[in-house]
Amino acid sequence: MHEIPPDTPDSPIGERLGHQNENATRLANRLTWFLMALVTLLLVRFFVPYFADKVQYSITKGRQRAELDAAKEGLQQLPLGELSTAYQLVSKRVAPSVVHINVASSLVRGGGGEFDGQFQRAYPETGGQGSGVIVDAAGYVVTNNHVVADATEIQVTLSDGRVVEGTVVGIDARTDLAVLKIEATDLEAAEWGDSDQLEVGALVWAVGSPFGLQHSITFGILSAKNRGAVAGNAWQDYLQTDAAVNPGNSGGPLVDVNGRIIGINAAIVGDAYQGISFAIPSSIAKRVYENLRTIGYVQRGWLGAQLGDVSDELAREFDLSVNRGAYVVAVVSTDRRNPSPAQQAGLRPGDIVVKWNGQPINDGGTLTRLVAAAKIGSDAEVTVVREGREITLSIHIGERPLQIN
Repeated sequence: MHEIPPDTPDSPIGERLGHQNENATRLANRLTWFLMALVTLLLVRFFVPYFADKVQYSITKGRQRAELDAAKEGLQQLPLGELSTAYQLVSKRVAPSVVHINVASSLVRGGGGEFDGQFQRAYPETGGQGSGVIVDAAGYVVTNNHVVADATEIQVTLSDGRVVEGTVVGIDARTDLAVLKIEATDLEAAEWGDSDQLEVGALVWAVGSPFGLQHSITFGILSAKNRGAVAGNAWQDYLQTDAAVNPGNSGGPLVDVNGRIIGINAAIVGDAYQGISFAIPSSIAKRVYENLRTIGYVQRGWLGAQLGDVSDELAREFDLSVNRGAYVVAVVSTDRRNPSPAQQAGLRPGDIVVKWNGQPINDGGTLTRLVAAAKIGSDAEVTVVREGREITLSIHIGERPLQIN
């Protein structure tokens, strides 16, 4: 009989060895593929982010380079240089007229400032400092009353470094304005602008000495007008801006794009600038200045009535037909030969003034300021709500007696 060698492939042992070799080969192949997959995953895990970062960096860098080139070209074409020059010209126009004021006072003020309602007068308490603006080359300076109040000595530092003595020509506590006189030559006077013509959103610049840093200029916009109701004083009617004003700016000018005075910086909210500042409009400041300079006091129109506001509560309580206007609390009675303007016109307690020369009246403070600004001796047409009906009265404006607060 022919025998098959045990180690040949056809033998049972060889067949088993063949299967084992095949299994080993398949296992090796699987292990190889597993290792290759593992290496691939590791490469993806560690190198793909690296290359992705490189690609993203290249994309970002390319975009930034393109934006940079576009910015360079765009800035060369845009008139920003002209705009910057315009800002500089505004500063140069008004800077020679702005003065720094140092005050020695018999009154020691403590704390961080003097409050008027929720406002704080914008001046520091270290020695008494403030700002002012020359409005006449003859040496007349406008500033805030609270800067020079109770002053025993006033030193005025000019833009060219000269220090001269200042004397008070007149003050008006109601509007917080004062006029000083200095003796100096070659003075540059700022020009008055018209705050009434200024629209909300207009560019404005504030110049002064915040914290004693003389001849500082800041920039912003006119945020609002007629901020009288929040001042706590019926005689004050502020311009609101976002130009940075700090203690020491008080009395300095707020100017328009032509460098003209459209306000006198006067107040801030809180101890330091918080994005809101207030200025006395030039329409008020100029008239007060002219009165103080020429006659030493401010002439104001007079109605002869005690006024209040018409609130929702008051309207409900008295069943009023309107919820705005100036409520006539009382009418000043004088002798029959010299009646008050309100008495002469037939104004009565309980009347509600809703229009003054066609202008709507929202509260008593608005009417007070309009009457004060009216020309003495002129006639005003007044619309009044009386017992639910509108009637029209003609009021002859008198001069407010000095003894009346």
